[in-house]
Amino acid sequence: MSLKADYLKYTLHFRFEAGTSRGILTEKTSYIIRVYDDDDTSVIGYGECGPLTGLSFDDRSDFEDQLAQNCKEFSDLDLQLFSWNVPIILNQLISPQFPSILFGFETAMLDFLGGGKRIVKDTDFTLGQRALPINGLIWMGTPDFMREQIEAKLREGYTTLKLKIGSIDFEEECDLLAMIRSRFSPDQITLRVDANGAFRPEDAMKKLERLASFGIHSIEQPIRAGQPEIMADLCQHSPLPIALDEELIGQMEYVHKFRLLKKIQPQFIILKPTLLGGLRHCDEWIELAGRLNIGWWITSALESNIGLNAIAQYTAQFKHLIPQGLGTGQLYHNNFDSPLSIEKGHLHYNPEHFWDFSSLLNGSVQSK
Repeated sequence: MSLKADYLKYTLHFRFEAGTSRGILTEKTSYIIRVYDDDDTSVIGYGECGPLTGLSFDDRSDFEDQLAQNCKEFSDLDLQLFSWNVPIILNQLISPQFPSILFGFETAMLDFLGGGKRIVKDTDFTLGQRALPINGLIWMGTPDFMREQIEAKLREGYTTLKLKIGSIDFEEECDLLAMIRSRFSPDQITLRVDANGAFRPEDAMKKLERLASFGIHSIEQPIRAGQPEIMADLCQHSPLPIALDEELIGQMEYVHKFRLLKKIQPQFIILKPTLLGGLRHCDEWIELAGRLNIGWWITSALESNIGLNAIAQYTAQFKHLIPQGLGTGQLYHNNFDSPLSIEKGHLHYNPEHFWDFSSLLNGSVQSK
């Protein structure tokens, strides 16, 4: 059996202007990897490489050249090579400088080895017997736009809301949090905020104290990454729990991961497989978090339903989950139709629903 790999470039279009502290997003480019047997193309494994502009470790001008080279090198490999351990073999073949390529190939191979049915981890989730709790994401924008999103998420049955903050006036953001708290206690609605590194170190503690008055569950990345001493001090003295997000990007060696967490001692870490190098690297972060008594949850990073499906299935192998960040499949008007759906703040998988890749392949192609 001779393996082949290729990729298709696909641009996802947002349903609205999605605001972050790094700017407004209207579209997102992903690279969809296909792995198959050159002698039998009836089984195809799909994976997604989706580096984020201005954030991913592999957001670089030679990304597509590297992906094409990896596909060429991957082709003609003996399938028996992967009978031992897919993630470890791929980490030997693909440079750690390209974490999203690692994630794409890893999940494409797992899908291929599973029969090309988009099953990366077979659990009660993929059997349709369990749904995953997720948070409702509130994007940055004008106060009115953010208020509209909040009301919509509440109507949809979410009990955990995550607000991206840091782009409008801080007091206006506090007013939105106060509005929610005037109607719902922390026992009724859990509030998370994500600053994406927007706070200045000299102002951060004062803002954390202000946010704590609203009964916030946690804040993601209050200051920009790369300031471990300041972040460690904030984590030690903050009146509300801090979760590291961007701080984890680029830490590809086990010992470096350990040193980072040991030094900063955050209350939580946020795991985004696309940004961190795939499922094997998330395994390492989770193992280290357990050793250091650090909480965690898993979040998608603007992938299409292909990447989101793999991340959700990986997440589903864990029990007793707090709400995860897996609600981004609804962002795009040209996403791939899939078994994934959201109902009452939970991500569901319907095994009877078919995948539709017609928009990707420019043809009527369906695979279950």
